Amino acid sequence: MSEPYDLVVIGAGSGGVRAARMAASYGARVAVVEEFRVGGTCVIRGCVPKKLYVYASRFSETFDVAQSFGWQVDAKFDWPTLVANKEKEISRLEQAYIAGLEKPGVEIIHDTAAVTGPNSVRLLDSGREMDARIILIATGAHPSIPSIPGAELAITSNEAFDLPALPHSILIEGGGYVAVEFATIFAGLGVDTTIIYRGECLLRGFDDDIRKGLEAGLQDRGIKLIHQTTIRALSRDGDNISASFSDGVVAPYGAVMFATGRVANVGNLGLETAGVELSPSGAIAVDAYSRTSCPSIYAVGDVTGRVQLTPVAIREGWYFAETVFNNNPLAVDHSQIPTAVFSDPELGVIGLTETEAATHGDIDVYLARFRPMINTLSTKTERTILKLIVGADGGKVLGVHILGPSAAEMIQLVAVAMGMGATKADFDRTMALHPTAAEELVTFKGPSYTYRQGAKV
Repeated sequence: MSEPYDLVVIGAGSGGVRAARMAASYGARVAVVEEFRVGGTCVIRGCVPKKLYVYASRFSETFDVAQSFGWQVDAKFDWPTLVANKEKEISRLEQAYIAGLEKPGVEIIHDTAAVTGPNSVRLLDSGREMDARIILIATGAHPSIPSIPGAELAITSNEAFDLPALPHSILIEGGGYVAVEFATIFAGLGVDTTIIYRGECLLRGFDDDIRKGLEAGLQDRGIKLIHQTTIRALSRDGDNISASFSDGVVAPYGAVMFATGRVANVGNLGLETAGVELSPSGAIAVDAYSRTSCPSIYAVGDVTGRVQLTPVAIREGWYFAETVFNNNPLAVDHSQIPTAVFSDPELGVIGLTETEAATHGDIDVYLARFRPMINTLSTKTERTILKLIVGADGGKVLGVHILGPSAAEMIQLVAVAMGMGATKADFDRTMALHPTAAEELVTFKGPSYTYRQGAKV
């Protein structure tokens, strides 16, 4: 048996990599075990390629608007070029991640790992046994696939980036981030796109005005929405896939994609050998410091089912290393996290929705709807929406919700102000930057409406 490691990390995604780097920088002997590619979902088949494809999909609309500014554009799109350039970029990032691990001395092992006890890990391909004082599970999550006949005919976000060719049409089942963002991508690249969702409105849990504005924007872009319906079965129909819906309708599509949530990667990890408990959702249960029910085993990122966002996993990995290897106990605050949905129109939100805030006491709501300036020379009628929710009579900012161009960039900076406890008066003191969309946030005068004692006034 080789000399024990201070830390063995299972999974080289955003959380695992950050934890390994930080722990090694504090003098720990660290190994990272990864069965696929270094970088995890975000870098390899998530955030990064998704944002690149979103950029690609937006050119078609930009070309349309360009005519109103005097440009005559004759453009065509080549899918293989995008796929190849995407692969080049994520390979570059993967190498950067590898270099970042190797610099502080982290050992990278390409294998499949399973826990065999509180302080031991087995590499399933090589058969090697590893001893570790601390084990960190950072294996992420994978797309959930409904248990229906023909489910194997559909794709998920894992396969969507590398299709051999774009389908002529696609049906996407789901109503969350992944469904909305991929609908934007495919529609922008010329694919006839339909979203089917079991609920009444997309993006459950977001503010209602933003949800309705998003759906209107998607429909303006030609995306068809089917509500309160699910796929019951899929079957092959020549070159198409035939989808049978819960309402009895049967329709053919060039491709079908499931975007119905993500499930923690805990299968075959051997967690039961160390008494690691799972939450009711099947994720690894952890305390505020990411420790599991086994004192020597921790978990960060999507595998914990807390908040499935890359920056959260990174922060959890960082704070784990601080807590365990730098004698500096830190717990991640999950209460106020800015969120973006890179759809068209784009969303950026932080804090409470109007419905949530109204249950917390008296509030004032400021709401603005206007055409983004880039569209004012064209016939496009889409509206940007900015919503500011504050405590009554100029109180603390409780929520900010933005729908429109650059919403994500705006909300990141709003998050700084909210993290400092900004009030409506603080926003009012801020000089407007004109002409911008964001200036609306600091030029609101009287509230659009208020809530007093739970009732809308």
